[in-house]
Amino acid sequence: MRLFLLPVSTRRTLIYCERVPHTPTPGAKQPIADRILNKSSEVWTSWEKAEKGWQKKVTEYGNALFRRIPFEEWGLKTIPPATQKRIEDVDAGKLKFECLYPGAFLKADRVPEVLRRIALDRQALHRKKLWSSLAWMPVTIPFTVVPVIPNLPFFYLCFRAYSHYRALYGGRLLEHLMNKNIVTATASSQMDTMYAAGLLHPTRKASREAATPSAEDVEQVTRVVEAQTHGDTEEVMVLQKWNGKLLAEAFHLPEMEVEIERAVEQVEKAIKTTQELAEEKREQEQAGTKDSKEKKDT
Repeated sequence: MRLFLLPVSTRRTLIYCERVPHTPTPGAKQPIADRILNKSSEVWTSWEKAEKGWQKKVTEYGNALFRRIPFEEWGLKTIPPATQKRIEDVDAGKLKFECLYPGAFLKADRVPEVLRRIALDRQALHRKKLWSSLAWMPVTIPFTVVPVIPNLPFFYLCFRAYSHYRALYGGRLLEHLMNKNIVTATASSQMDTMYAAGLLHPTRKASREAATPSAEDVEQVTRVVEAQTHGDTEEVMVLQKWNGKLLAEAFHLPEMEVEIERAVEQVEKAIKTTQELAEEKREQEQAGTKDSKEKKDT
């Protein structure tokens, strides 16, 4: 099973776990959770295709809510949950985990630290939110009496509860892997060149048409990024939104594209907000200094 550590900026990293195709036993029923998820996906897709009406509005608002869910949560959800059977398989050596990362943009000695931080940082939050979602479900029961329209608040809480469960137990499996020290970390030169290409070229089309960056190009790009951080005092983007598709194609993981795009969008917004707040603070300090000087002069 492959894990991907994808630095989005010089301070934030997305984790993605490759989905292993499940080959069902002949005659065996699909797990109920999978059946529910597949049916929900079919219904949601059909609502998205509606030209108008409440179904179309629900998907528009729903997709807006999905974009606000932190990319860290989506990343943890790609990791299989830490069930008792899976933990036993890991301990017995039946499950192997390799972690690929761009070595030029994420130093090897930081990989275990980043993996452990991703595993642990949000566990308390997801545990709290899981129980909170479950506790609010009975409150939404009265909405069932509304004709035609399904009980959307209830289904949303179901989704959030399941989402927090997957993130929580995905983190616990990653924590177990790190405690057992059984994740093989591998620097990927392919990821290095694709990251560098994303920073060297302005568009996906230009990146496709250009030659693959050389080792010297990669090294030069990393030096530029490091200089832009001003001694790690500034956060700098290292992954472009349009580059998500190229990375997904390179590793034959189409589902990875949307995870990367979501992460880049959220981190860019967070950096912009931080910069605006810093600028506002500087302006206030300058105004305060000016007022103090004027009072002193008078």
